[in-house]
Amino acid sequence: MPSRNSPAPPSVGPKEPVPRPSVGPKLSVAQALALGALHGPAELLPISSSGHVATIPWLLGWDYDQLDDELRKSFEVALHAGTAAALLVTLRAEVGEAVRGVDGRRLQLIALSFAPPAIVGYTLERAIEQHLGTPATVACGLVGGALVMAWSDGEPQTRRHDDAGARDALWLGIAQALALVPGVSRNGATLAAARFRHFTREDANRLSRHVALPVIAGATLLKAIRLRRRGLPPGTLLPFAVGASSAFVSTLGSTWLIRQVERDRSLLAYAGYRMALAAVVAGKLLGVSGSGRSSTIWR
Repeated sequence: MPSRNSPAPPSVGPKEPVPRPSVGPKLSVAQALALGALHGPAELLPISSSGHVATIPWLLGWDYDQLDDELRKSFEVALHAGTAAALLVTLRAEVGEAVRGVDGRRLQLIALSFAPPAIVGYTLERAIEQHLGTPATVACGLVGGALVMAWSDGEPQTRRHDDAGARDALWLGIAQALALVPGVSRNGATLAAARFRHFTREDANRLSRHVALPVIAGATLLKAIRLRRRGLPPGTLLPFAVGASSAFVSTLGSTWLIRQVERDRSLLAYAGYRMALAAVVAGKLLGVSGSGRSSTIWR
């Protein structure tokens, strides 16, 4: 007769399903709504929407940065998808004109501007998600982007968007690849790149918008495929939908900012704002570091 401490015999019945592992902190609907509302206007200005989505929750004391890396990045792509959909609605005449005018030359330009962020994103995606996007690295991205924007501001503005060639497209693609670092800003990086190539403010904005949509669409499709394979943890579908919808609505309500950026004579005001936000982040970092709780914000 087996003793009381003998191991129980293995079960011969059907195996129980393996429970989904816990993903730690959850994204609330209220947080998703707020981040979507923030993302729209931040994406339309050269101030880094990803930097704001990373730092504002941290400054407010949320545990957003403790979410699973892949889940957090997928949520941010959902925000970009909502913003892109709103831009397609608002700029449908401009986009339609661009689509109707597509020829071999423009396809080449689109490919050259798409290739650098696609290659860098695909090969370094995991490293970027795991090691960048912390308050410290975002602050560095904000400062670096601000300095480049201020530098580009003094360049002459003489060229139109229909003058863009292969070298211009490649520069815009490299700028988008660098903007994968949170805090740099895709909008700011491509505006600066176009300014360095001597495009006018209005035409630089137009080029920035046109090269962004294929990259956002590609990133959204890739993340959607991965999420379908992986599956969303329970309770996250609603926050994702709310965040994307909020980004869509906030972008629709903020499209006047596109013309504002085009009318502004200088990028210095945006560079100054970025420096100010970086200073706020640095101030809190120094306070947290002084209290001995810096391990999770510098990793």
